[in-house]
Amino acid sequence: MHLIEKYFPGITPKQHEQFAALQNLYEHWNAQINVISRKDIEALYEKHILHSLAIAKFITFSPHTDILDIGCGGGFPTIPLAILFPEVQFLAVDSIGKKIKVVNEIVTALQLTNVTALNARAETIDSKFDFIISRAVASALDLIFWSKGKIKAENKNLLTNGFLLLKGGDLKAELNEAHQKYQFKHEEINLKKYFNTDFFETKKLIYIHQ
Repeated sequence: MHLIEKYFPGITPKQHEQFAALQNLYEHWNAQINVISRKDIEALYEKHILHSLAIAKFITFSPHTDILDIGCGGGFPTIPLAILFPEVQFLAVDSIGKKIKVVNEIVTALQLTNVTALNARAETIDSKFDFIISRAVASALDLIFWSKGKIKAENKNLLTNGFLLLKGGDLKAELNEAHQKYQFKHEEINLKKYFNTDFFETKKLIYIHQ
């Protein structure tokens, strides 16, 4: 929890309480439905919560922004971002039902009213969104393909609508392949810029837009 306090000192008492509750909630549900590796649960705040919040270092979402999280797993990056941005609406989808059960249980426990979690594939979602987020789920090429027609044309944030993808390692070949097919613009941000721990040495945020 000290990492959240260090890098996000402006959180409200309610947000502090919600972030602090995540350790016990994930330990409880992870013991029943394994959504986080046993070793990672001990480093939950660095490897999952802070990693998710890297998006919030890059952009401050405007109220009423609509966000789709593809392959949300146990609720990352949606749940940490939903705590930080209570006026932003999140739709978190995953094709594995037991993971969505965990997300829904944690959303209920935290009394988050701005998250909807669905057991579904991204391709089946008909709505449009300002941003699509994802964390180490699939290649940029696949994520863009699954998201055809799902990004709104009108922008309400300082940044153009698009994709915010949390990834790691050397992404040059992956991004080149996706760029050749879809001709998008992209920006690659090293997360060590925001968080000075060894875990973030190879972690990146990819912002993709037209």
